Amino acid sequence: MKPIALPQGIVKNPSLHQWLTFEKSGVITLHSGKVELGQGVEIALQQIACDALGIDPDQLQFQGGHTLQGPDEGHTAGSQSIDQGGHAVRIACLFARQTFMQTAADELGVAPDVIELERGVFSSNGSDKTCNYWSLLPLVNLMQPIGPSTQISSRKWVGHSIPRTDFVHKLSGTGFIHDFTVPGMVHARMIRGSVGESVIDFVDVPAIACLPGVQHVVHSRDFLAVVGPDEAKVVKATEKARSFVRFALKKPLTMASDTEALLLSLAGESTTVHQQGERQDVSLWHEARYSRPYIAHASIGPSCALAQWTHGQMKVWSHTQGVFPLRADLAKAFQLSLDAVQVIHLHGSGCYGHNGADDVAFDAAFIAFKLGVPIRMQWSREDEMTASPLGAPSLVNIRAGVDSVGRIAEWNLSLWSHSHLTRPGGAGVNLLGAWQVEGGLEKPVPADLPLPAGGGHRNAVALYDFAHQQVDYFFIPDATLRTSALRSLGSYVNLFAIESFMDEMAEKLSVDALDFRLQHLSDPRAVAVLEKLAAICGWRQQGEADGLHGLGLGFGRYKNVAGYCAVAALIRVEEKITVEKIWAVVDVGLVVNPDGLINQIEGGIIQSLSWTLKEQVSWDEGGITSRTWAEYPIIAFSEIPEVEVHVIDRPECPSLGSGEVAAGPVPAAVGNALYRAIGVRARHLPLTPERLTQFILNS
Repeated sequence: MKPIALPQGIVKNPSLHQWLTFEKSGVITLHSGKVELGQGVEIALQQIACDALGIDPDQLQFQGGHTLQGPDEGHTAGSQSIDQGGHAVRIACLFARQTFMQTAADELGVAPDVIELERGVFSSNGSDKTCNYWSLLPLVNLMQPIGPSTQISSRKWVGHSIPRTDFVHKLSGTGFIHDFTVPGMVHARMIRGSVGESVIDFVDVPAIACLPGVQHVVHSRDFLAVVGPDEAKVVKATEKARSFVRFALKKPLTMASDTEALLLSLAGESTTVHQQGERQDVSLWHEARYSRPYIAHASIGPSCALAQWTHGQMKVWSHTQGVFPLRADLAKAFQLSLDAVQVIHLHGSGCYGHNGADDVAFDAAFIAFKLGVPIRMQWSREDEMTASPLGAPSLVNIRAGVDSVGRIAEWNLSLWSHSHLTRPGGAGVNLLGAWQVEGGLEKPVPADLPLPAGGGHRNAVALYDFAHQQVDYFFIPDATLRTSALRSLGSYVNLFAIESFMDEMAEKLSVDALDFRLQHLSDPRAVAVLEKLAAICGWRQQGEADGLHGLGLGFGRYKNVAGYCAVAALIRVEEKITVEKIWAVVDVGLVVNPDGLINQIEGGIIQSLSWTLKEQVSWDEGGITSRTWAEYPIIAFSEIPEVEVHVIDRPECPSLGSGEVAAGPVPAAVGNALYRAIGVRARHLPLTPERLTQFILNS
C-alpha cells in the first residue's frame, strides 16, 4: 500500500499527543485545531477519526480549539476543515492505529497483518488473548512524532449521516458561550459610538459610576465599559450612560450615491493578478458592471466572551474561529508571553467569517486585566452592527468578446475592493479595543490574500475555457468602514458577475445559457453538476416566459480548487422578488456526512439569498445607521423557499471544501431568473423592491 504524505497540520503539530489523548478508560479524546461554527465539522472529524482508529463514535470525544491541549491549525475558515483538517486527523489517527497495532502484535505474539481491530480491541485467530488501546497505553510513547502511515480502505462511519451531539446541548439551552458561567464573574457592556472606531470627545465618568447597577467604570482613552454583578441592571445603565458621553468620528466617512461611485472615488492601485492565453480576434464585444455593498455578519446571537486574569495568567473563553491567532494577538496587546495566555473555544452563533468574536474577547480580557475579577462581556445588537468588521463592498467590470464561431476569445475582468481579511494572527494586532486603549497599538495597514485563494479577487478567475483571460485588481487599502472576512470573501460578487455576464453573452448570441456554459467547459466534474442541475430543475422543458416567473442558474467552483456547486432559482416577480424554489447540485468528492453536507449547502443558500434580496449596510455623516433589524433586515422564515440539494458523491476522490461553495452561484441564479421573468438585467445588489423599481424604470 502507498504511504500517505504528511499534511501541513501534522508538520506544524508533529507530536501524537497533540491530536489524541487517553485520559478516560474506554474513551479516546480527539483534539483538533478546527472548531464548530454550526457547520457540523465536529461530527465529521469524529467519523474520520473513528474509521482510522477502528472505534465507534461512543468511544470518542471531541475537543476543538484549545491552545493548551490541541494542535494549532490556524483559523477554521475557507472551507478547509475537512480537506485539510480532516486529512490531518486521519493521518494522526492512522499513525496511532499502526503504532498501537505493532505493540499489540508484540503482546499477542503474532504478526501485525493478522490482527483484527473492532471497537478499539486488538485480537487475532493466532492468539487467545486480546488487548486494547487503553491497556497498551503504558507501552506507547504518545510524545513521538507522527510519521507516514499506510492507508486503509474500510469505511464504517465515513459516508453516513451520523446525528450531531452538539444539538442536544444547543436545543436544551446550555450549548452556547452565552450560557457559560465562571465562578465570581461579573457582567460588562461596552459603550461605543456609531462606528466601532469612534473616539471619545467627552465623558463624565463619575456620573456613569453613580448609575444603578454600575460597580465599576472602565475608561481608557476611547475604551469605555460599565461593569456590575446584575446583567439586567448593567444593560439599563449602559443606555443611560450614553447621555454622559460625546463621541466623534476618527475620520469623516466617505459619502456616495452607490457602491460604484464610492469605490471609484477612493485611492488605490491596480495590479494584473492573472493573465493566461493569447489575445485573439473578436467579432462582438460586450461590457457590463456589477457591485455589492457593505454587508454585515448580522449573527442572531451577539458576540460574547469571558476572561479571567489570575497570577499573571490570562484565560479567555471565546467563539473565535482561530484560538491560536487570537492568543497571539492578545499576548502582543497585553505584552505577555504566549504561555501566559490561554484561549478556549466555546460555540457561538453561526458566523462564517471575522465577526466581533475576537474583538469582544479583547474587551473582556482588558476589563479582567484592569479589575482582577472574571468578566463576562456581551455586545448589544447595536455593537454587533456597528463595531464588528463588515464584508467589503466590491465593483466588478467585465469586458469580453467572442470570435467568429461564438466562443469567448477575450475576457477582461477588473474589480475594485478593500481587504477581505484582517483577522488576528497576522502583522500587528487586529483587535478593535487594542487600538482604542491608552498606549494602545496602531491599526495594521490592511492587505489582502494573494491568489490562488485570493481575497477580494477570490474566484475572479473564471473556470471557463477562454482563449485569453486577464484579471486586474484595483485594491483600495483605506476603507470607509472596517472590513474583513465574510463568508466566501470576494467569491460571492465575482461569481455573481461572471455568471450574470455568461447569461448576457448567451442572450446576445441567441444561445441557451446552459449550452453556452457547457461550450466553454472542459472540466468533466463541472459539466456533470450542470447537467445534473438541468435534469432536476427541468431546464430543457421550461416554456416561454410569462412575465411573472423566471428560472435562472449560476455555477462555480469555490476558489477553483474546492467544491463544485450549480444552483437554479425559480422566482416570482411582483412588487418584490419571491424565490419559490432553489435546486442545487454539489460535488465535494468523498462525502463524510451526507446530512451535514446538505445542511451546509442549505445554510449557504439561505444566507446568500438574504444578502441578495435584502442586506446592505447604510451610514450618514454621523456613522452607521443600520444598527437594528429594522434598518438591516435579514431573510425571514416565511421567505425561505423550498430548497432541494442533490449530491454527486465521489468516494474515490479526496474530500473538498463545501461550506462556502453555494454563496456565489445563488445571486447569479436569482438575477438571471429575474431577466428571464421580466427582461430586466440586475447588476447591482441587493435586489430590494426599491432597487427592482429603479431597474425597471431605467430599463
